Amino acid sequence: MRHATPEDLEKIGTLLDEVRRMPGLVERTPGSFYRNSKGFLHFHDDPTGMYADVRLAAGEDFARLRVQTKAEQSSLLRRVRQAVGEG
Repeated sequence: MRHATPEDLEKIGTLLDEVRRMPGLVERTPGSFYRNSKGFLHFHDDPTGMYADVRLAAGEDFARLRVQTKAEQSSLLRRVRQAVGEG
């Protein structure tokens, strides 16, 4: 599994647009988001699809979530909103 390239990220452009609108997240490099100066969310591409590594609670390790389908992307957005206190 490798970090997503700019070309990979184009496949999830709508998802990224939603994440970019969330308060408290800073996109330091394309598809790599920080919260309170700590890595929070980034993406990987794999033959089985796109995945997000996200830190859903302070002090926890990254959780890896598949984001290949619209339903999986919606689930990620819901969980990220909860983590940043927006939902």
